[in-house]
Amino acid sequence: MAWRNRAVILLDHLPMPVAVCDTGGAILLANPLMAAEWGALPSQLRGRNALDFFRPRSSDQLHPVVEALRRRRRSRYPVEVRWSAPGGSERHGEMTVDVVSEAPDAETALLFLLNVLGDVTEPAERPDTALVSPVEARILALAAGGVTTAQIAKSVGLTADGVNYHLQRMSRRWRVPNRTALVARAYVLGVLKLAAWPPEPA
Repeated sequence: MAWRNRAVILLDHLPMPVAVCDTGGAILLANPLMAAEWGALPSQLRGRNALDFFRPRSSDQLHPVVEALRRRRRSRYPVEVRWSAPGGSERHGEMTVDVVSEAPDAETALLFLLNVLGDVTEPAERPDTALVSPVEARILALAAGGVTTAQIAKSVGLTADGVNYHLQRMSRRWRVPNRTALVARAYVLGVLKLAAWPPEPA
């Protein structure tokens, strides 16, 4: 607990929004400036997934982070993100993601540093109709055709964990409980062609 107390004191004094997450994106610690972006207290963010708050401008920006975690490689990655402020405005900024650990064999964590760029002036996309990336559309088409996760990974050039990450992220975005519902939602939103077999992106 001593390291956690020291970390909290340090984070509280940093002049920018900062959070520490586990490798799954669950928030372990957040400073007041990070919590303030959603009108919350730091303790209210603990255990929540960072992707419930931030929407990457492009999911492709997350591929290097996923690979770094898989290979236990420590590095720093910039990700353009958007989020909804408490007053309803759409905000944007750059999230720097650092893959860190206390020692080479220690458990890996993610350090998020947010550079807030301000409010978005153009109309925000609704989360349930947000366009998917070409990689996500291809993953959905293969999943709709009954292809296994391992085969999808080989086809799109990702790891199985990378494919599962995209499927879980789209499931959260569209608020569906499983892969079958995700595929059905993709057809309803026009992401997949209705009359094509094997399934194809629209």
